[in-house]
Amino acid sequence: MYADDETIRRILTATGDTWAVVGLSDNRSRAAYGVAQILQRFGKRVVPVHPKAATVHGEQGYASLADIPFPVDVVDVFVNSDLAGQVADEAVAAGAKAVWFQLGVVDPEAYARTREAGLDMVMDRCPAIEIPRLG
Repeated sequence: MYADDETIRRILTATGDTWAVVGLSDNRSRAAYGVAQILQRFGKRVVPVHPKAATVHGEQGYASLADIPFPVDVVDVFVNSDLAGQVADEAVAAGAKAVWFQLGVVDPEAYARTREAGLDMVMDRCPAIEIPRLG
């Protein structure tokens, strides 16, 4: 319901290659770390967004989306569902073209607001799974 193949394919192939990954830290045991690596392998620039603002996978981190001094195309969200709506609103304010809520991150109201603002959005999916699935 919140992720049709056409939208997924568009975000992965045509929306742009700069992905802000909210919740990405240098903790190798977290899902965001591995997914960010896969995104890089598929040609995406991964920008870590985390309060610690650590450099991850060779990319400087930022404490918030608003701190990133260049445009981002996609905001990939690895935070709890109760915080995800605020991140989606920040993505809209930052001028992102799409928002991607990871597996288990669900906020139907944020989905509606983000789509209403004109952004593509996927919810409760993982790009590391979708990239090979869609070929």
